[in-house]
Amino acid sequence: MTGISLKSHKFRLDREDDWKQLEVLLKRLENRSIRSLTDAEMIALPALYRATLSSLSVARATSLDQDVISYLESLSTRSYFAIYGNQMRMTSRIKHFFQVGWPRAVQNLTKETIASALIMFLGALLAYVLVRTNMDWYFSFIPESLMDTRTPASTTIELRETLYHSGDESGLTAFASFLFSHNARIAILAFALGFAFAIPSVVLILYNGCTLGAFVALFVDKGLGFEVGGWLIIHGATEIFAIILAGAAGMNIGWSLAFPGKKSRMEAASSAGSEAAIVLGGVVIMLFLAGLLEGYGRQLITNDFIRYIVGFSTLGLWLAYFYMPREIDEWNVEDTGELS
Repeated sequence: MTGISLKSHKFRLDREDDWKQLEVLLKRLENRSIRSLTDAEMIALPALYRATLSSLSVARATSLDQDVISYLESLSTRSYFAIYGNQMRMTSRIKHFFQVGWPRAVQNLTKETIASALIMFLGALLAYVLVRTNMDWYFSFIPESLMDTRTPASTTIELRETLYHSGDESGLTAFASFLFSHNARIAILAFALGFAFAIPSVVLILYNGCTLGAFVALFVDKGLGFEVGGWLIIHGATEIFAIILAGAAGMNIGWSLAFPGKKSRMEAASSAGSEAAIVLGGVVIMLFLAGLLEGYGRQLITNDFIRYIVGFSTLGLWLAYFYMPREIDEWNVEDTGELS
């Protein structure tokens, strides 16, 4: 580990002047406009960008300090948008978001995502144990507006009927719309509350997990554990994952504010917020898809095994999309001939 640290230190010393010069130009460009740069600086900007990309390539190939790699990734991304962003067509921007921006931003929040998932499932486990011990706890975790006919007083037959659709498709559109709005509010709150040093975000994610655990405990108590699992997984693989990512983005902002390092708190919050905003944009897309699965797929697919297959397949696709290694030049997008 000492050898790696020394190698990273020497690598940074040899190239840090170029990085600092590029950062100065980017800050001026971001805070003002391209007219704030002199002709010499305009010529130097692309050269510094290419030098930074080269440094990033070397840092990755030699497995240097992750902090150096993260810094160079951030600097390269900012440079890319500063140089090419205004020239990109809308289709190219959208393609870049799905091909590079969103998965890269999620990968950069891997630690926060794991923490957010653990917090949610800790809340779910806690509530599950409490409700299974005493059903009165159910009313402490489940809001009345979400109970409908699902209460400890309901019979097994009544609860089973809530898990399957009778065939009447009226109201599915409104149901999907309501669920999308409800889940989007939770995700946006988990993200926005991160600015309060992430504590409210953690509490919200924990409570959301408690709601999930209490809900499952009710059905397990009536012998419907397998059935409620299928009812949840078909949309939950997307919806719960989205809320976890929103919580991770909020936690990242809060952590950056609490421990800004060498940056000012405003600079740290701005840097973390830019990346977290990309994640949140993708979260809204995930919640929209989850709303469709919840309002349509779950209601129209009543076979438990098919529900599990759809749910786990969806989860596998999301994991592959976000975390599968990519052998592409992530700072370039095809079909951008106007950039040359």
